[in-house]
Amino acid sequence: MMESSGSITGKRRFLRPKFLALIGAIVILLIGAAVVAFNHSNSKMAVTGEASTFAVEKRPLTISVTESGTIQAREQIILKCEVEGKTTILTLVEEGTRVKKGDLLVELDASTLLDAKVDQQIRVQNAEASFVGARENLAVVENQAKSDVDQAKLTLDFAKQDLKKYVEGESLNQRKEMESQITLAKEELQTAEEKLNWSKKLYEKQYISQTELQIDELSAHKNKLNVELAENNLRLLEEFTHPRNLAKLESDVNQADMALERTSRKAKANVVQAEADLKAKESEFERQKDKLKKNEEQIAKTKIYAPADGLVIYATSAKTQGFRGSQEPLTEGSTVNEQQELIYLPTASAVKAVVKVHETSLQKVKAGLPVKVTVDALPGKTFTGRVEKIAPLPDAQMMWMNPDLKVYNTEVYLDGEGDYLRTGMSCKAEIIIEKYEDVIQIPVQAVLRIKGEPTVYVQKGGGFEPRKVKIGMDNNSRVRIIEGLQVGEVVMLTPPLASAAVEQQSADVNVGKAPSGESAGEQKAQPSATENVKEAETKKAEEERPKAGAEPSPEQKMRKRFENMSEEEKAKMREKFENMSDEEKAEMRKRGMGRRQKQAGEGE
Repeated sequence: MMESSGSITGKRRFLRPKFLALIGAIVILLIGAAVVAFNHSNSKMAVTGEASTFAVEKRPLTISVTESGTIQAREQIILKCEVEGKTTILTLVEEGTRVKKGDLLVELDASTLLDAKVDQQIRVQNAEASFVGARENLAVVENQAKSDVDQAKLTLDFAKQDLKKYVEGESLNQRKEMESQITLAKEELQTAEEKLNWSKKLYEKQYISQTELQIDELSAHKNKLNVELAENNLRLLEEFTHPRNLAKLESDVNQADMALERTSRKAKANVVQAEADLKAKESEFERQKDKLKKNEEQIAKTKIYAPADGLVIYATSAKTQGFRGSQEPLTEGSTVNEQQELIYLPTASAVKAVVKVHETSLQKVKAGLPVKVTVDALPGKTFTGRVEKIAPLPDAQMMWMNPDLKVYNTEVYLDGEGDYLRTGMSCKAEIIIEKYEDVIQIPVQAVLRIKGEPTVYVQKGGGFEPRKVKIGMDNNSRVRIIEGLQVGEVVMLTPPLASAAVEQQSADVNVGKAPSGESAGEQKAQPSATENVKEAETKKAEEERPKAGAEPSPEQKMRKRFENMSEEEKAKMREKFENMSDEEKAEMRKRGMGRRQKQAGEGE
């Protein structure tokens, strides 16, 4: 038994290499059969030496541009969150529900706004109290100002009357009184002197005593002094008392006049200040009332009602492509921002397809072109429509994700009512540019531009020679040949790029010259489809191919990394970018701009 088992094991070891060799031979035969089948399916292609060739053929050709997009309602109402800042969804109508006008669709959290409303009501009351106080204070200030001005006017009037009274009355009376006193004193003096003279004569005759004579002499002397005193009083009145009283009364008039002016100005200033304070308090009162009104409006906006009958579609469900394609769907408890789109409410059954047309195809696509649309959810069904709108500027969100990618949002209006279509469905739109029944055509890779002119390498004898051709538009696979080739001629599918580079260097000297047989205008009018495909691919390959010993640029690494990402990784990257703050986004833009400037400087 031991020997038999060892012999069986040895046989197995001997047969295993043969079995593996047999499997390898079968695989080789299968690969060869696949190659033969592929060559048979492309019977017009052959291999001559190391060059792939293609026999020129004449057959129908459709020039079209195919882009992916989404189905959207043609006429719809977009409901947004109009509450400032961030808020939370409390209740949300179920998606796909048909609602009537006035139905509650979304209720947002209003607790913070309700608290703010109470605080704002208190501020309104305080502002109203301040406004009423300022209004009453203005009335008091105006009353006091009027009283002060009236008092100052009365004081001025009294001062003027006192001056007039003194000048026209008191001063004259005082002068007359002084003059009358002088006159009386002089008369008394004269009487006393006459009596003294008689007394002296009588004394000499011994009729009176000496004492009586002395009494008369004293009386005469007293009257003489009274005359001098009265004259001195008049002089004092004229030289001192009258000028002083006159100056004082005139000064009182001037002071009263200036006091009236000061009082009037101060009264006006107080009134103006009170009016300004009233206006300020009134403005503050109105501002607080406006804030309260705005707060109440914000509270009202926390409940979103249906403005018309329609089918509820969440905005996050409709956005299945682009920058925010990875946004989480709306649910109760989700946090939303101001002006964020929440619900699309289609108001009609007509639909449209929104696709993004690359800038290289933009010169072909025009409004009014027919379109065939296929929907992933409806296999085997094709819808027709037309190009309605083309955005004038590239999609900013796509440019932000990839600055080198410029696509233009294009709206395609579908024919019919679109009963089977729903907003958010993925679709593919084939925009028909031209349709030819029977034209000469070759693969686009067979066309090379030399000195700016389309050139193909045609088989002649045992080799190939370049020949200039006139081309039409292409569909990224086949290009129409207008002149230069005949059906059955064989062209090279892999023309030598090195010769084109040498020819292009020599053509740099003759920039601006038109090809022979064509004017510059005709050449410019030729479609540049092959140039867009062949030269763009060649240029991109040359630019992206790192030089010997050189590291790829950061943008090339990033682009390569992004292309190799799975859909889940791309979605995570978009979500990470959406959650970044404005400062982090600005810093990312700054770094990207710095790298481009640095690369531009190194390139120069």
